[in-house]
Amino acid sequence: MVNGVTIEQDVSSVLSDVVSRLRILESRYELFGERLLVVNRNMIQEYKKMSIDLQDLKEDIKKLKVENFKVKETIRQMFNELQYFAKKDEIKALEKYIKIWDPMKFCTEEDVKLIIKRTRDE
Repeated sequence: MVNGVTIEQDVSSVLSDVVSRLRILESRYELFGERLLVVNRNMIQEYKKMSIDLQDLKEDIKKLKVENFKVKETIRQMFNELQYFAKKDEIKALEKYIKIWDPMKFCTEEDVKLIIKRTRDE
């Protein structure tokens, strides 16, 4: 029985070694499963955040497009209005005529009345 006892002990020690290794593997597998759940939850949360951020960006882009369109329309209207402004050479021509006429020397109605009154009084 010496051989029988030792074989039983060897089988028993091998079996207990296998059982302990199996428990270690089971605990690692369980820990891995928990970590995987945590990673999945985090990924889902990040996906939701990114989805919300993406929606916000899309809305901002829409607003920018509308503002850009308004600015372009305003610029177009300004260019259309510019054709009604006087050009530099036209302003210079008007300036020459004004200098020739010299409106500062024009008389008002009151000035004429004063001149007439002065000439009558003399």
